[in-house]
Amino acid sequence: MNSYETVFILTPVLSEDQAKEAVQKYESELAAMGGKLTHSESWGLKKLAYPIQKKSTGFYFLFQFDGEGSVIADLELIMKRDERIMRFLTVKMDKDHFAYAEKRRKKMSGAPVEA
Repeated sequence: MNSYETVFILTPVLSEDQAKEAVQKYESELAAMGGKLTHSESWGLKKLAYPIQKKSTGFYFLFQFDGEGSVIADLELIMKRDERIMRFLTVKMDKDHFAYAEKRRKKMSGAPVEA
């Protein structure tokens, strides 16, 4: 099994509840495909660097999960078909990526960070 990280942007026309419902749908889809969600974050409504589909903001979410390569293809196919998702990006995590993600998580939680 490999480790992956997916960041996706939901359209800002959704309410907070609708955005949470969409995220829960993807969490359950991921589990149904055989993936194991290790970490999930909501980054909230943020301004986009450039307009996407004539929208200047979007709800950002991050998933870190373990799974086979086929899980990525299935997950991305579902995301492409969902009109609530404006953009997404999935990357394979290596040891340096893990270290950076842990350091960032500790910094965000307020825990002391080692250099």
